[in-house]
Amino acid sequence: MEFTKSLIKGKLIKRYKRFFVDVKLDNQVVTAHCPNTGSMKGLLDEGNEAYLLKNDDPKRKLKYTLQILKAKGNLVGVNTHLANKIVHNGLKENLISELKNNEIIKPEVFFNKETRFDFLTEKNNKKIFIEVKNVTLFRDKKTAEFPDAITSRGSKHLLTLIDAIKKGYKTYLIFLVQIQNMENFKIAKDIDPEYYNNYQLAKKAGLNFLAYRCKISSKKILIEKKLRIINE
Repeated sequence: MEFTKSLIKGKLIKRYKRFFVDVKLDNQVVTAHCPNTGSMKGLLDEGNEAYLLKNDDPKRKLKYTLQILKAKGNLVGVNTHLANKIVHNGLKENLISELKNNEIIKPEVFFNKETRFDFLTEKNNKKIFIEVKNVTLFRDKKTAEFPDAITSRGSKHLLTLIDAIKKGYKTYLIFLVQIQNMENFKIAKDIDPEYYNNYQLAKKAGLNFLAYRCKISSKKILIEKKLRIINE
């Protein structure tokens, strides 16, 4: 997934009201849109490098959108809206070894009246539902974690994926780790014990869990490497 133009580097001042960040660019301070509703735990220290995409649309109130932060020496992709685009590119380019050579890739497909999954793929007449979770939390140098806050929506998705398995679908959940240098992934059970319990139920039911790290730069973000999932 390539950015439409190179990102502009500044220094983070603060995030507020969830959707706004103030960033210092040279000698000016700009307010940028923050496309991430999560806690962004561990990423928001004042002075962290912040990478913004400028939008020249005169109708937009905010001319900049936050895309990447640098925390503890690692670039982190914080735009959750890009996660599905990155995975869609990975599916098309066969960057996910377990999900190669799909004949059909459909984004945003309804499973029932209440729930859409991020992708439905088809291969050899076998339909596969895929859900994607963007990962930005890391509390040690090599291990990414999810979630970074309590996620009732995430638990609902796990239970609905179990229902899809019962109806004969193959299912995958991809933890998309938009963090440089990670080697492992685990569920942050201390942050959301209910999600961890539902994760264990889904694993027993046959849900396939994958964690893939991204290669991140100011020009593009692409799926790079499969990570080891630590089960604790």
